[in-house]
Amino acid sequence: MKLSLAAFAVSAALAFTAPMAAMAQTDYPTQPVTIIVPFSAGGPTDTVARLVAQVMSKELGQQVLIQNVGGAGGTLGAGQVANASNDGYTLLLHHIGMSTAPTLYRNLGFDPLTDFTPVGLITSVPMTIVARKDFEPTDMAGLVSYLKENGEDVTYANAGIGSASHLCGMLLMDSLEVQMITVPYQGAGPAMTDIVGGQVDMICDQTTNTTNQIKAGEVKAYAVTSPARVDSLPDLPTTAESNLPRLQIGVWHGLYGPKDMDPAIVEKLEAALQTALQDQTVIQRFAELGTAPVSQDQATPAALTQELTSQIALWKPIIEEAGVYAD
Repeated sequence: MKLSLAAFAVSAALAFTAPMAAMAQTDYPTQPVTIIVPFSAGGPTDTVARLVAQVMSKELGQQVLIQNVGGAGGTLGAGQVANASNDGYTLLLHHIGMSTAPTLYRNLGFDPLTDFTPVGLITSVPMTIVARKDFEPTDMAGLVSYLKENGEDVTYANAGIGSASHLCGMLLMDSLEVQMITVPYQGAGPAMTDIVGGQVDMICDQTTNTTNQIKAGEVKAYAVTSPARVDSLPDLPTTAESNLPRLQIGVWHGLYGPKDMDPAIVEKLEAALQTALQDQTVIQRFAELGTAPVSQDQATPAALTQELTSQIALWKPIIEEAGVYAD
């Protein structure tokens, strides 16, 4: 059967555009890729992002840039990525806050489960309870006693509502049945600066943001919130050892893109992420900061989706019971 001229033209156009679309996917990326970190520069999530981005740049053949968009517990930066083009050039590296935001923020503006394309998990970071170096308690037992007697006069810093330090603080106060004066900051970096400077009393923050200060003697450390001690801080007891088994929290990080990203682009990003997490320099730097990359089978879209879903279900009742919400 003979094709009409119009049908022939359509067939020819399809035959031409299909390879072009495939080529566009294969050539990705053809320009620098930006990873938005929804917290201030110098904080723990920023540190993780910059280490991973260096290796991903080599693997992708394009520079992977870090852009810090802090504020509102990470929701400003996350919202920016949710509304970005899904061409793979704007990504999000976020932590546990992606799972708490749906409960903390009543007018969030995005759904972590439906408005993003998961790429993979990166690492799970323990947290440490630290204070200004001249804080009165000398060990965890002393800290517990001190807070029970003087908690209402103690200033507790956090990196903002929904941040890991905010969540850990809620668990700490709930576990001890005390209240402290909460001092929110625009990111973990500024909060730690004021802890070191003695402007506020204490914080519970990720090892990626506290290990160097602990080793340098700039802060006083009391406990780590992981089930087992961390190799980089072997003398620091766990909260379980201090009779606080409920006070266990690890801060996992994941890489996302906007929703409906092309599977071919996701596959390239996933491969680059897995390469980064097997890089010896990244492994060594993570270890120095008290953490480790996830296994290769965890650095996948499916694993990140599963973790996000389970963590949303975990934190929802805890936040609702505490009655802490953001506008």
